[in-house]
Amino acid sequence: MKAVYLTGLRQFQARQVSDPTMVNDNDVLVRIRTVGICGSDTHYYTTGRIGSQVVQFPFIIGHEAAGVVERIAKKVTRVKPGQRIAIDPAVSCGQCDQCKAGRENTCRALTFLGAPKQLEGCLREYIIIHEKCCYPIDSQMTFEQATLSEPLAIAVYSVERSLQSGYPNVGILGVGPLGMSVFHVLRTKHVGNVYVTDRIEERLAISRQLNPAWSGNPDRANIVQEISNLDPLLLDIVYECSGDTAAIGQAIELLKPGGTLVLIGIPETDAVSFPIHELRRKEITITNVRRQVHCTQKAIDLLALRRITVDSMVTHRYPLEETQQAFEVVANYRDGVMKAMISID
Repeated sequence: MKAVYLTGLRQFQARQVSDPTMVNDNDVLVRIRTVGICGSDTHYYTTGRIGSQVVQFPFIIGHEAAGVVERIAKKVTRVKPGQRIAIDPAVSCGQCDQCKAGRENTCRALTFLGAPKQLEGCLREYIIIHEKCCYPIDSQMTFEQATLSEPLAIAVYSVERSLQSGYPNVGILGVGPLGMSVFHVLRTKHVGNVYVTDRIEERLAISRQLNPAWSGNPDRANIVQEISNLDPLLLDIVYECSGDTAAIGQAIELLKPGGTLVLIGIPETDAVSFPIHELRRKEITITNVRRQVHCTQKAIDLLALRRITVDSMVTHRYPLEETQQAFEVVANYRDGVMKAMISID
């Protein structure tokens, strides 16, 4: 089969390798059709690491994916050959204290597609995954939509963890794929004003399809001043989706006393500082998001019922052979990129 390996910083290499072999009774062989490039993938591409997760080259990355079931092991009942599926990239043990508490996303033995020293990723023609990672999709859903169910599931989880009663006023800092997914989910809820920011004008243009109360570029406007002029009492919730440490400081300034800061974006640095006295005086709640739990099917249902339409988020498409070009565009935020998709025929 064809596979694309990350062989060094900013270096991919296409190879012909043996097809994977099923060894467990719950294995499913999947032919990958689409892979989305995530911000975490670009961290591995540009720096070779996320925190303590360090790539040992060569390695296959990529975890947002959809495809078709080719074969199943003898005890698999969840899917059947020929079925089109979305993929949940996380594999939990089901036995540890975290899993038993319903926190599979913080499983003590969690493995994840495309994560160093865990599971090889999806930038290849075939993968073998546990059947519980397979989510059937209907014939009307495209593979790109199914692939986007992964970041959408994170957004569903983030909103579930943080949304308050009433009509809270909300900020979304960074309307890339995760921020836009959060915005889409919020549009299915009862919220007040939604304010969005991003440094890429094309992303702001896409976000305006959902009618934010205000949108702006922090490189061109004082976003704290602009938003506080419109909402003098400030915001109830801010979703930080960019991973930019400066945006975290802006988020704290934008929050009213008793507000909630939701950290979704992944910073490139290992340590982040907070204005502790402002946090203390405002009694700000900080909610960290670790991927998602029990939200993949919810995301797929939102897409299937057309309550959320994500097609405009896919701005760039590449064949597997042009993976290097695709990552250069995404990592350098070129050409107004929102979400780049890799197609595998």
